[in-house]
Amino acid sequence: MESAEIRRRWLSFFEERGHAVVPSASLIADDPTLLLVNAGMVPFKPYFLGETKPPAPRATSVQKCVRTPDIEEVGKTTRHGTFFQMCGNFSFGDYFKEGAIKYAWELLTSSVADGGYGLEPEKLWITVYLDDDEAETIWRDVIGVPAERIQRLGKKDNFWSMGVPGPCGPCSEINYDRGPEFGVEGGPAVNDERYVEIWNLVFMQYERGAGDGKEDFPILGDLPSKNIDTGLGLERLAMILQGVQNMYETDTLRVVMDKATELTGVRYGAAQNTDVSMRVVADHIRTSVMLIGDGVTPGNEGRGYVLRRIMRRAIRNMRLMGATGPVVQDLVDVVINTMGQQYPELITDRKRIETVALAEEAAFLKAVKGGTNILDTAVTETKAAGGTVLSGDKAFLLHDTWGFPIDLTLEMAAEQGLSVDESGFRRLMQEQRDRAKADAKAKKTGHADMSAYREIADNAGGTEFTGYATNQGESTVVGLLVNGVSAPAASEGDEVEVVLDRTPFYAEGGGQLADQGRIKLDSGAVIVVRDVQQPVPGVSVHKGSVQVGEVTVGASAYAAIDVNRRRAIARAHSATHLTHQALRDALGPTAAQAGSENSPGRFRFDFGSPNAVPGTVLTDVEQKINDVLSRELDVTAEIMSIDEAKKQGAIAEFGEKYGERVRVVTIGDFSKELCGGTHVANTAQLGLVKLLGESSIGSGVRRVEALVGVDAYNFLAKEHTVVAQLQELVKGRPEELPEKIASMLGKLKDAEKEIEKFRAEKVLQAAAGLADNAQDIRGVALVVGTVPDGTGADDLRKLVLDVRGRIQGDRPAVVALFTTAGGRPLTVIATNEAARERGLKAGDLVRTAAKTLGGGGGGKPDVAQGGGQNPAAVPDAIAAVERLVVETV
Repeated sequence: MESAEIRRRWLSFFEERGHAVVPSASLIADDPTLLLVNAGMVPFKPYFLGETKPPAPRATSVQKCVRTPDIEEVGKTTRHGTFFQMCGNFSFGDYFKEGAIKYAWELLTSSVADGGYGLEPEKLWITVYLDDDEAETIWRDVIGVPAERIQRLGKKDNFWSMGVPGPCGPCSEINYDRGPEFGVEGGPAVNDERYVEIWNLVFMQYERGAGDGKEDFPILGDLPSKNIDTGLGLERLAMILQGVQNMYETDTLRVVMDKATELTGVRYGAAQNTDVSMRVVADHIRTSVMLIGDGVTPGNEGRGYVLRRIMRRAIRNMRLMGATGPVVQDLVDVVINTMGQQYPELITDRKRIETVALAEEAAFLKAVKGGTNILDTAVTETKAAGGTVLSGDKAFLLHDTWGFPIDLTLEMAAEQGLSVDESGFRRLMQEQRDRAKADAKAKKTGHADMSAYREIADNAGGTEFTGYATNQGESTVVGLLVNGVSAPAASEGDEVEVVLDRTPFYAEGGGQLADQGRIKLDSGAVIVVRDVQQPVPGVSVHKGSVQVGEVTVGASAYAAIDVNRRRAIARAHSATHLTHQALRDALGPTAAQAGSENSPGRFRFDFGSPNAVPGTVLTDVEQKINDVLSRELDVTAEIMSIDEAKKQGAIAEFGEKYGERVRVVTIGDFSKELCGGTHVANTAQLGLVKLLGESSIGSGVRRVEALVGVDAYNFLAKEHTVVAQLQELVKGRPEELPEKIASMLGKLKDAEKEIEKFRAEKVLQAAAGLADNAQDIRGVALVVGTVPDGTGADDLRKLVLDVRGRIQGDRPAVVALFTTAGGRPLTVIATNEAARERGLKAGDLVRTAAKTLGGGGGGKPDVAQGGGQNPAAVPDAIAAVERLVVETV
């Protein structure tokens, strides 16, 4: 049974039994404590935590997940992987243990013809929590599982929580016996390689307190409502139903390895080392495609770094197997064709995904070249110091800065006769992981800080947003926080967070900045609102200070936004939509939105593009936008189902979380996007849009910044003033300015070249005199001294080599000259072959001089260069070189 069919049967089974089918959420977690969605229940956390009410009492999903704590282990075993799909069914206060157990058994053991998976009941083993008598009784007496195939395990294995105070409960796992060829008998308590877990049923019935680890926390009592959260690993079930040894041999991964074989000629199963590489490639390329598909782009931080790391690891392993040219295109295409059966959006977005992936491959190959130079320098320095081990910090630098996998450093160092301090490297890597874990743990405690907001939501419900229709209106204070703690009242001067039952204030979201304004109470109190956020979905929190009087919960209020600010932001937001569409028209669908910020009178828009956008294209985009403004198109908003929005061609932003009902903003016949923000009523209200330029903000991501309305006019007015001043200076018309200024700059550049040529000739004229005045140090001709300040490194190098060439016959020669350029001392030292035979190497001499100058340097034995920070130390550096020559000979 193919993976796509396993997924289809799961959703169909639970939909027929009254479960709402919830599409997989984006891998970009809508949760500040998570980098990526790492479990099937993550999108349902707000329901389990009581932050929001679930849309239905029963739900089911097949959720995309990525886990990355053990990336280095992927490939070494057949059990580790980064991407997986978690099939889940959920009950929010509806059915509980018996219902969940019956559903699981029915789906697993029903025949294929009847819509089930057709597993043999006698091969299924059950584990339950130590004291969960109820679950064991249901399995034994209701389902009919023999008592000898039911085992009890402790808190570590069969008790679940989120790792923070909140819902928790015992769980029951269903395990499949793969047979004696996979190990000894005795059930999952004895051998989890033979008895592989396929489905975990979590019975969420208790509330836990604070504590560390999986076992050290108190149970505070029963939850008011008992819930069900289950998870079945699709890949594990596919492994069983397809009759293969491990998940890498299942249909969605095997095809990637087959393509890798086609590209490299290496067959899976031929050797242990290449098998590891094959598994790395299959897992990492699939994960990369899924991440890019959800809007992640390679970068040096957060989820972008995760993507960059796994992509580069995959490319590196392809090269280890013998691939010499580009490989990503072919591998990505295989994944899209395979996974596209389950996620059709991959096929729709094929061009964008390929563009991002190919750009990262090119960037990595370039980084390998640059990193190789750094590694060569580190190897040279290590050997020069008499060492045989490349330091761990150098290996870590190559890994962290250049994206060098450690195996690449190990191999290249070994080629030059060095080993690598792997323990030092691992220590630095662990320190980095520990810092990341500490940050994640600190973020997790944020759930405790959310309790005050959740309490307000439970007591008063959500905040009704009235800002689409009005800029002001009556409301009631239903929640008040002072210094993050609920309070009944606040006084003049207090910093407060106020929750209203209804508000015209827009809470920051979707790239649009929050409204500002004032809230006036009937008592005369006034709150100045600086920011509005939604820490809990549906609850708008107005942040500001009490300017006058006392604020109390329950008081009647009148909320009014800063209308001028709102209008300026609305103009920017509508201009963002126009820019998005114009860029897609010019560059194609790969120019998908990757982020934005709409502020008063200006906006920035991030989009996918592997290369810089030519100035001519940007000019055409700007003209197209302003043409639309002149057409006076109406801007409308409509609420509809997500499916209807997609049918109408509405554009959705990658990484955004959308419900079943969405708001679609349409600008005439030009643009249609899913958007919850505020906009103008007609494009004519924008007045003018001026694109200031575009730049790179990461691999495959560009940013356009622009001005709107009065701000755009003011900018152009200033530019007009500058143009008028330039006209006066160069005596030309505006259209002549580029040519005249280019001519002036050309003449200036030619003059600088002549000056540089004269300076170089003057420096080289000194070569004969320097050679004639060489010191004799025990038969070695030593030329050491300074040349005029401002002499460049290239000219200094030419002079040193010229002087060395003027030393007569086979006489050993050392030439060491110093200068100061840009306020920093510089030295170049050269030796001839006869000097090197007497132990005088340029690299050693430069390191001695550079150390005295407060810097560093290096090079080859015949010529080397160095510098420092202290020009006053040049005489001391000259003396140090002279002493080293004397000591050596």
